[in-house]
Amino acid sequence: MKKIWIDLDNTPHIPFFRPIIDALMERGYQVKVTARDAFQVYDLADYFNIKYQRIGRHYGKNKFMKVVGLIVRSLQLLPTMITEKPNLAVSHGSRTQLIAATMLGIPTLMIEDYEHAKALILIHPAWVFVPDIIPDSAVDHGKARIYKYPGIKEDVYVAGFSPRPALREELGLSAGSLLITIRPPATEAHYHSHESLELFEAIMTYLVGKPNTQIVILPRNKKQENLIRSEWETFIENKTIVIPGHAVDGLNLIWASDLVISGGGTMNREAAALGVPVYSIFRSKIGAVDRYLADCGRLVLLESAEDFSTKIVLERRDKEKQGLNRKNDCLQGIVDKIIEAAETTR
Repeated sequence: MKKIWIDLDNTPHIPFFRPIIDALMERGYQVKVTARDAFQVYDLADYFNIKYQRIGRHYGKNKFMKVVGLIVRSLQLLPTMITEKPNLAVSHGSRTQLIAATMLGIPTLMIEDYEHAKALILIHPAWVFVPDIIPDSAVDHGKARIYKYPGIKEDVYVAGFSPRPALREELGLSAGSLLITIRPPATEAHYHSHESLELFEAIMTYLVGKPNTQIVILPRNKKQENLIRSEWETFIENKTIVIPGHAVDGLNLIWASDLVISGGGTMNREAAALGVPVYSIFRSKIGAVDRYLADCGRLVLLESAEDFSTKIVLERRDKEKQGLNRKNDCLQGIVDKIIEAAETTR
């Protein structure tokens, strides 16, 4: 029986890989899951009952420490994988898995959906898997074989989504308020632009004064949460701003929201996949997927504070009239290609 190793090194990877893991196991494959202590990875993996092994942690935004963390976690992964002997290593952009697997001679399949992410200089996966929206010319991974999948990665798990109406009550939110969910920029990511942080500050100032409005903020880490709590203390006290005290099912929160604003890619695309109005304050290089969604009118790019009054529509969303897309060609296509790659290994 072939064994597939999946590494979870960032928060969005948990909902993405959850149905993939289930599908692989249903088709008779063993799956070994490792996870990195970064952002809400452990909390969400526990929330979704994924069985995983904790290995390594995030080393912050300092460039030197990022390199140290890359080397240290790559080495930390080795003992487990020497014992497990997987036939194929799969991740959504895990550089540490790529390094460790290459050192052990394990073939690697790397899934990506942002072509501007920095690739390793000398080490490349055997296969790269990207949305068909991204052109081959934009994939920078040496001689790796390129696979394509239809749609966007969020389609993999949105198709299985079931709304949970009690979420507003659980978070202490008013049933009649306009609900806005905001995800701040990833300030510790290598692609972070200070312009995104400036837009986040400006959009918060713009929204907190709106009547009958509540804002749920999902900080990326404790440091960011503490900064937001200190800056917006008064509005947190009067419940205009709510910061959940535990891991929240992101899809249910998005579905409960009237609109979403995010400084990162995944929540923007999740909202687009669910048909919820979404506005991006991401100001680094815009990837092909987000550009496609913007061109289709499923995502609005905010480029300056002047855009707030002209582009953002502050109104309640009629969820009863909106259906959900249950078609899941994306999941099936990805699982088939992972199996195809696994079956070519020894």
